[in-house]
Amino acid sequence: MNGFSRVTLQALLENANIGVVIHAWDTSIVYANPTALKLLRLSHEQIIGKKSMDPQWRFIDEGNHPLPHEKFPVSLVKRFRAPLTNEVLGLIDSQQLKPTWFMVNAYLETAQHIGDSFIVVTFNDISDQKHLFSFSEIVDNAQDVIIVTEADNLERPLGPRIVYVNKAFEQLTGYSKDEVIGETPRILQGKDTDIKELSRVSQALKNQQPISSTILNYSKTGHPYWLSMNIFPLTNKYGEVTHFAALERDVTGDKYYAEQLESRNKSLKEIKENLEHIITEKTQALHDANKQLYQHAYYDALTSIPNRRSFYEQAKQQFSRAKRDKKLLLTSILDLDYFKNVNDTHGHDTGDRMLIEVANTLSTFFRQEDVYGRYGGEEFIFCILLNEEKQAIEICERLREKIASLSITLDDNTSLNITVSIGVSITLVTEESLFEEEIKKADKALYNAKSKGRNCVDITFSS
Repeated sequence: MNGFSRVTLQALLENANIGVVIHAWDTSIVYANPTALKLLRLSHEQIIGKKSMDPQWRFIDEGNHPLPHEKFPVSLVKRFRAPLTNEVLGLIDSQQLKPTWFMVNAYLETAQHIGDSFIVVTFNDISDQKHLFSFSEIVDNAQDVIIVTEADNLERPLGPRIVYVNKAFEQLTGYSKDEVIGETPRILQGKDTDIKELSRVSQALKNQQPISSTILNYSKTGHPYWLSMNIFPLTNKYGEVTHFAALERDVTGDKYYAEQLESRNKSLKEIKENLEHIITEKTQALHDANKQLYQHAYYDALTSIPNRRSFYEQAKQQFSRAKRDKKLLLTSILDLDYFKNVNDTHGHDTGDRMLIEVANTLSTFFRQEDVYGRYGGEEFIFCILLNEEKQAIEICERLREKIASLSITLDDNTSLNITVSIGVSITLVTEESLFEEEIKKADKALYNAKSKGRNCVDITFSS
């Protein structure tokens, strides 16, 4: 017991196989264990201190709709002060083409003063199970009789013990599940059951081998019926046989029509073999269609970065965060220089290549918490938070230089350089500030940058 007491809570959390995130009462994150960092694909620096309203969180519900921050697990627990159990939500980021799905639980760790309380959120990855159908439901409702027994204690009179029967078994035999669980299948045998055939089946079970057989069984009321059955061993992850499963069918009416029965069984077998493949294909097609709809709604078709609609939704959250945290807001519009001349001279395919190159540069240049997107035509837009004004010119000049280093190789092996003009508005957001005004200021600054000869940055500072 003394050794056990030395095990610390932090050590348990650090080695847990589920993600654990602890929020302060204001929803800011004060702790995330290694599994949480791995599942969220974030570093310790990227997650600690972040709140539920932070724009970096891009969660979706089971309908693939963006999840507002007030419906985040931490927000719901804080609002209702009640635990959250087995909530499913998805995470979208640039590292994964498909959403990562989590099963989430959360509860309130109450302190004497509510402001000192913590909200603990635990989650695990259920992506593999998300798109699978329930095999247990299929088995339980299958038309064929299904029985599962233990693989040990095979000898009379007690074994093998039944551990599962489906609904078809109850309908055929008249026995309920409660009546047969723990019993042996020998309760179905009677005076005319073939002893030699039973011995053959028993030997196959002892050898842990699959076997097919047709035998005469009896229902609870003593009614005889012929049963065609296939028995096969079930193994655990170590390859050890732990159970036997039997797929059985009442063939009383078809016993004397073997050829017709064989043909029917073959067709049913093919249907069963194709069932999983068909359902998987349909499920995947539905998922792909939903993802494509989401992609069209929030991402630019040419460049695959957020479109204007997506940018506005994220930028408004960024604007609110700047107001709440009293940080400087940088809003900028970026325009490709002489883009019309490129299209007219070298064709729209070359123009599209330039747009894609610039979009790829933006994707690698900005941080996860920054907001950017294609504004329209040859214009791109971004919105980031700053601690001080001098960062603005450094960031924008570095971006301009990075794009200026790009080039497009034409069919004649000549290179076409890319330059951009950047208009920037910087402001300390107040209650009276309007995000639309910041875009207008950035657009005016962009005009000034073009007037100065292009390939430059023009910044407007607002109080």
